[in-house]
Amino acid sequence: MAAKDRMAVLSAMMEQAVIPVFYDPDVEVCKNVIQACANGGAKCIEFTNRGDFASHVFYEVTRHFAKVDPSVIMGVGSIVDAPTAGIYIANGAKFIVGPLLNADVAKVCNRRGIPYSPGCGSATEIGDAQELGCEIVKVFPGSSVGGPEFVKSVMGPMPWTRIMPTGGVEPTEESLRKWYGAGIVACGIGSNLITKKLLDAKDYKGIEENVRTTVQLIKTIKAELAAKK
Repeated sequence: MAAKDRMAVLSAMMEQAVIPVFYDPDVEVCKNVIQACANGGAKCIEFTNRGDFASHVFYEVTRHFAKVDPSVIMGVGSIVDAPTAGIYIANGAKFIVGPLLNADVAKVCNRRGIPYSPGCGSATEIGDAQELGCEIVKVFPGSSVGGPEFVKSVMGPMPWTRIMPTGGVEPTEESLRKWYGAGIVACGIGSNLITKKLLDAKDYKGIEENVRTTVQLIKTIKAELAAKK
């Protein structure tokens, strides 16, 4: 896993199945939250490109984990253009996620062997993303484009599709059963997983427990679904 090449990162994302989505302007807060996620079993983290100098925060955090816990896989989200993708790749991003599909971002990622999960809201956009080499497509915003029913509708004629929704996925058994039952391979969860209450209290153990519980719940659900096939 040390090399963190494209195939290894994609496998890790699907194995982990839930990607914590997080940003804070404070480097130390980011280090603590990401370490808590890793300790809880979620070592693939989507850092959100949000706020002034976000790429500088990412650089510091990624360098930190390269030394103290190289098993952490730092990705970045909210990427809408190729120059920004290039900056984050240069700063150590191992996967790129976006709220929309941008062909230039796909080209940069493909050239560097970096997985790209663009935000798609229709079967046509998903097909376009697949033509551009995207193995896992992000459905965004998950609840607004049709939720689990949308996923089921896409998987019918396009069963090879790997979908990772963000927005509208909650770390509850009811929500996760619906989404994974529809056929997703992973999901992104932000403030529902790393809650404002836990952050305000700097309760990093609480975040770790939240993540661990969610990771285990998804494993149980996936195992039950696989047994029914």
